[in-house]
Formats: sequence, structure tokens, C-alpha cells
Amino acid sequence: MDAGNQLILIGAGLVFISIFAGLVSSRIGAPLLLVFLGLGMLAGKDGPGGLEFDDFGVAFTIGATALAIVLFDGGLRTHRETLRHASWPALTLATVGVLLTAILTGLAARAIFGLAWLESLLVGSIVASTDAAAVFFLLHLRGTNLVKRVRAILEAESGMNDPMAVFLTITCVELLRAGADEFLLTWAAALQLLASFAVQILGGAVIGIVGGFALVWLINATRLATGLYPILALSGALLIFAGAQNVGASGFLAAYLAGFVLGNQRHRATQIVDRFQDGVAWLSQIVMFLMLGLLVTPSRLLDTLLPALGIALFLIVLGRPLAVAICLLPFRFTWRERAFVSWVGLRGAVPIFLGTVPVLAGLPNAMVYFEIAFVVVLTSLLIQGWTINVAARRLNLALPPEPAPSPRFDVDLPSDVGRDMAAYTIQETSLAVGRRPADLPLSAEVDIISVIRDGAMRSMREIGALLPGDYLVLIAPPEQMAQLDRIFGIAAKPEQQSRAEAVFGEFTFSGSVKIGELKDAYDLPIPAQDKDLSLDMFMRRHLRDRPVEGDRLRLGEVELIVRNLDSGRISQVGIELEPTALPIIRRDLLYVWWRHLWQRLALPFCKLRAFRRSSPEQVDEKRSKEEELEPRPRA
Repeated sequence: MDAGNQLILIGAGLVFISIFAGLVSSRIGAPLLLVFLGLGMLAGKDGPGGLEFDDFGVAFTIGATALAIVLFDGGLRTHRETLRHASWPALTLATVGVLLTAILTGLAARAIFGLAWLESLLVGSIVASTDAAAVFFLLHLRGTNLVKRVRAILEAESGMNDPMAVFLTITCVELLRAGADEFLLTWAAALQLLASFAVQILGGAVIGIVGGFALVWLINATRLATGLYPILALSGALLIFAGAQNVGASGFLAAYLAGFVLGNQRHRATQIVDRFQDGVAWLSQIVMFLMLGLLVTPSRLLDTLLPALGIALFLIVLGRPLAVAICLLPFRFTWRERAFVSWVGLRGAVPIFLGTVPVLAGLPNAMVYFEIAFVVVLTSLLIQGWTINVAARRLNLALPPEPAPSPRFDVDLPSDVGRDMAAYTIQETSLAVGRRPADLPLSAEVDIISVIRDGAMRSMREIGALLPGDYLVLIAPPEQMAQLDRIFGIAAKPEQQSRAEAVFGEFTFSGSVKIGELKDAYDLPIPAQDKDLSLDMFMRRHLRDRPVEGDRLRLGEVELIVRNLDSGRISQVGIELEPTALPIIRRDLLYVWWRHLWQRLALPFCKLRAFRRSSPEQVDEKRSKEEELEPRPRA
């Protein structure tokens, strides 16, 4: 057998085995990425496979390409609403958070390994960023239905923090190659580094956004065979990534933002691009972790295993939580949300990928940096990756699993139509069974085209009630497809219903109920001036500007929980009579100070600018709304 055929046999065999190994791992709850990494190690030099692979240059190229594809896929699946909920907190974590994590972890590396200051900072920089691939796959694959705001901040952070880690790693490597023993920079050098970072971030953002809109325009303007559209999108994403890298901008940020733009704009190939990209992202993930597993020689880890394990534990227990706590101080997050964001600081392929940079640069101790990165990733996947669901449930951030959607077939319509066509197969346990189409809770924008029963198209008058096995074809706005999935999908199982009760409390009330009606029944500490407010208005005053499903408001000995929303208003509120005990410090003093300073200094200036730009009619309308929604002291 020649070398080419042997390479194909080994590569395809490893991918094939990885898929079936993933099925076994899901039964025992093991993180799938850990399985891919383990198979790569088994196939490597010290494993039964005995393959020798130590070409770090090839590994770097393949890893960068695979990571760009995964980030592009992550951008495709990031909705505009996600960034709206978490853009500023995620951006803070992706920049300041990565820097703080690198510094804190660098201090631990200096204390444990006795490295120089710059070498220690290099270790911290390599492992500072969370891994987009690990976060996207573990959150979606494990079916963890988190509170939207928490999921949004985790996904957005992991998609945007790679540029900072890459910048810090390359900067440390270049300084070490130049012979800098200590991290002492002149003002000119510091300004030059800041300018270089700004160019990378701003350049990557501009190239990614412009490239994303260019992809949308090309897909809509070009008539191609259906199978060529996803190839056009993928090749365009890699072109954007490589082009940004070649001009000194962040290609990883450009790839993520290009996917975000493409995923949030209507185009003629939405469904086929999403399905194709899902498969390519899986393949990239498998190849990346298998290759990184092949690079590792377990027998060489013995000398650095225990010290590297110490760094990994420091990062999980202290480094990441401290950085998250500092970065989220200006934002209104509960202690539960901060704790979970701290815990889900998953490390994956990115630290190992960055660990190859010192090796390629020929630095002393380069293999030590690589081995530390590998141990940190392995520990993170073992400890954090295995406990995501447990942590979410313990912290009351895991919402009930969404009902499985009915098998749905989507038809791409022209982008200027503004609506999608879908065909649903009615299941036996669907909420639509036994109801006439006219009696379904559908908005006026949803049009049922036909119902197919026994192979024949039926009219609405003769169809009567829907039966299992019916095919229903409809047209609806894209944003309403999730609601239609709940109506025509499989109804929640008894265990899911009990989980809903555990998450949303013992009793449920309509959002229109007056808070004063609950005041006496549950001994709620409600201000007298608020007793005539509805639950919807009361909770929106005392929660964030945009409440999301699962938000909690502590009132005395009970908690009010947002259960359902309808067009931004709270339609259902749950009440939990025995909530989890709060910590001793119930409010963050620094946050209160920050909010007070903002209201005193910046907020009047912003209101003045908006006032001057408004017409007299708009000014009167704004004043009346402000009087109606005037914030009052929290209960």
C-alpha cells in the first residue's frame, strides 16, 4: 500500500471511529471533545496506533483553518438578539477578562514553575481565552437550555475573545525572541502595542462585517446550482479569514462576524448553507482535536503533569472567577449568573493551538508551554465540561428542555418575500392534534396553505380536526418559526413538566395580575405606591431593561420568576416559596456606586442630546413615557 492510500485509510478511519465513539460517550455523559482528543492520543506515538506526528507547522495551519470554520459556524448560529442581550459584558470579558486571566495565571505559573515574568505571562496568555468550539458544541450538543442572557454572554464571549489571546501570545513570543528578559516597556513601545491591537480588532471587525454583507449580496445576486451556495459561503469565509490575517487584522474575529452577518440576513440559501456548515464544523472539530491529540506524547508529560495541573486548578478555581467578577461589576448580573459564567470558562483547541506558536518560534522551554496548555485543556474538559448541566441546575439557571420540534421541511423563498415556507408533520403528542387549523393560536401573519391527508390535499372546510400523520404547509415570518415548532412539535414529557415546576416555582400567575393581590397572601415587602402595578410592570421596573425567561426577583422570603414573555412584556410569572438561600452580601456595593455615578454624570448628558434631536411631539411623548416608567427604589 502506497503512502497516500495509507494516509487516507488512517485519516478516514480515525474520523469514522470518532463518530461512533461519540455515541458511546453521550451515554455516560462524557464531553465529546474529550473523546476526540483521547482517540488522537491513542493513535499517537505512545498509543496502540503508534503514529508519529510532530509537524507543528502543518498542525498550526490545519488548526487555524478549522478554528476559522468553527467560528464562522458559530457566527451563523448567533442571533442578533443574542448580542443585544450580552454585547457589552461579552466584549468586556473578551478583552479585559482575557488580559486579567492571563496576568493572574501568569502569576501562578511564575510561582509554580519559577519562570521569568515574560515567560509566565506567555503561559497565561496561551490559556487565557475560552474556546468557541468547546462552548458552542457543549452548550448545544448537551441540550442545556440556559437562561438566554447567560447563554448569550458565553457564546458571544467565546466567539470574540480569541483575538486578544492571539495578540498577547504573539506579543510575548516576539518580545522573548528579541531577548527581553523582563516585561518592561517604554511608553512608545506600549503605545505601539496598543495601536497594533486596535488595528487587529478594528480591521477584523470591518473586514468581517463588509465581507459578510458581500457574501449575502453574492448569494442573492448569483444564480448557481443549489449545491454550490454552501461552498461559496465557506470559501468566502476562508477568503475573509485569510485576507484579514494577511493585512495584519484579526482573521478569527473577521470569520465570526462574517458568519454573524450572513446568519442574520435573509438570502436564498439559508437552509442549505446552515445544514452544510453544520457538517463541516463537526468535521473541522473532529480533525482539529484528533490532530492535537496526535501531537501530544503522554510519556513526556510526566515531568510537567503535576505543576501544570496546579495551574489548571488555579485557573478554574481562582483565575477565571476573579476575572469574571471584576469584569461584570458594572453590569447587573446576579451571583448565580456570575458563578456560572465563571465555571463555564471552557478551554479547548485554542490553547493547544496557541501552544504551537512558541514551538514554531523556536523559544527555549517551548515544549513546556505546549504541555501546560494540553494539561489545562484536558483538566477543563474533564472537570468543567462534565459538570455543565449539574452547575446550571444547582444555580437555577437551567430552563426546562424545549419540546422536540416536529420534523419540519423548510423551503427557501426569495429574500425580498420576508417570510419562510415550512411543512410540518403532525405527531401523536403534538399540541395541535384534535384542533381545527382555525382554532390554533397563530398570529395573523401565519398563513396555512394546505393540509395533506392520506396523500391528498384537503380544503380547510373538510379537514376538520388535525390528526397524527397530517402534513401542514404554511408561510410565516422567520422570527415566528420557534413558536410554530412548539405548537406542532412533540409535547413536553412528564419529567420535563416536573422540571418546569422546579425551575419556575410552585404557582403561576398572569402578568396582568396586580402585585398588590399577592402582597398580603405571600407577605411581600411591596412599596405602597407599587401595589396597583401589574406583575409585568412591577418586574420590568425592578429587573433589567429587557427581562428574559428565567429572570428572578427576590422579595422577602420568596422569588418571582419570569416564565413567559409576549412581545417584550411578561405574560406569566412563577412564584417560588422556598428559593435557594442568597449569599450574605446581597447587593454589590461597587455596582451601586457605579450606577449612581452614571446617573449623576453621563445619563443627563445623554438625555439632553436626545432631547435636542427630538421634535416637540416626540419630546412630549418621551416625557409622558418617562413619567409612567419612572424607576423607583428596589423592593
